[in-house]
Amino acid sequence: MKKDISLRDLIYESNIEHDYDPNAMSVEKAKIWIANFLKPIKQQETIHIKDALYRIVAESVTANINVPNHDNSAMDGYAINIDTLNGDGPFNLKVTGKLFAGNQLEGNANEAVRIMTGATIPLGLNAVIPQEHVEAHENVISFKIKPHINQNIRRLGEDIKNGQAVFQSGRKLAPCDLGLLASLGIDSIKVYRKVKVAFFSTGDEIISLGNPLSPGQVFDSNRYSLIGLLKRLDVEAIDLGVIPDNKKMIEDTLIKATDMADVVITTGGVSVGEADYMKEILKKIGEILFWKISMKPGRPLAYGKIDHCHYFGLPGNPVSTMVTFYQFVRFLLCQVKHLFLKRLLLRQNFYRRLKKYLAEQNFKEVFMNKTVKARLA
Repeated sequence: MKKDISLRDLIYESNIEHDYDPNAMSVEKAKIWIANFLKPIKQQETIHIKDALYRIVAESVTANINVPNHDNSAMDGYAINIDTLNGDGPFNLKVTGKLFAGNQLEGNANEAVRIMTGATIPLGLNAVIPQEHVEAHENVISFKIKPHINQNIRRLGEDIKNGQAVFQSGRKLAPCDLGLLASLGIDSIKVYRKVKVAFFSTGDEIISLGNPLSPGQVFDSNRYSLIGLLKRLDVEAIDLGVIPDNKKMIEDTLIKATDMADVVITTGGVSVGEADYMKEILKKIGEILFWKISMKPGRPLAYGKIDHCHYFGLPGNPVSTMVTFYQFVRFLLCQVKHLFLKRLLLRQNFYRRLKKYLAEQNFKEVFMNKTVKARLA
């Protein structure tokens, strides 16, 4: 977002004002409108690498040592100097030393040194023969093929050179990245703070788990779906429970959520029922950009701002909750987290013709088997 602007200003000053219709917003247009309000998190924190899995790097990381930091053996075997080998073989060398990783050379490196994986290559030796390729008789080894220079030796800085850029800002840290940081002796890293998301369900008919059901009531499943979806995105999820259809309680909970989060999500309360207070409350304490989307499932969907917070009012239907989360909430959270989504394009022949609707976008459940080919774009 290039400048601070209110929803009202954006709607009336935008050069695409004629496309704005809060009652019939298409999926793609809604995402374009939401994108105008996206500000990636700027606050940073320094954390230990053991806590950094899936966090987003805030500052570029540069290697301060070489990896490996010394020439070392890639095999258990025998280190030799191939320049001392004459002819085509077979060759016989005396074992004059022994060297284990992290230890000092026992003996000398005059001919062959028994060496273990990771041990420093002694000065003057330039190849390692795997132990499987030699015959050992007491202190003498025999082998038929002359190795190449530097064979089975990991060279200084072969993987990473001192001063080399390792990670750029915006990288999502994977398990292997933590190991790489540790190999450089880096025990802490600067990352963007986690996005905070507060959420709650609404409705007199929604009952929390552990409580008995009365006639006409259902257990709250949406909150647990949201917990799973938010954990997958590695955000800080703040569960505010179930709030009944009470206008004052809903308003107080929204204000409370705004004080502690960057994004607020509610499920239920955004349709046209008499007890659906959300639209009325949001007009009082915030601003609404749209409250209906031309899509199925998920038509009753609200998006707006409450102070600094993004607000999503998802439908109460569990399937609609999941679909609208994937289409809109995930879209917003990934960009605020400094992530950019790639779309999975599926090319597949469907044996059942799906009815096409011109007025709204339809989302259908699709099951994939191992033969389906997909590409990222």
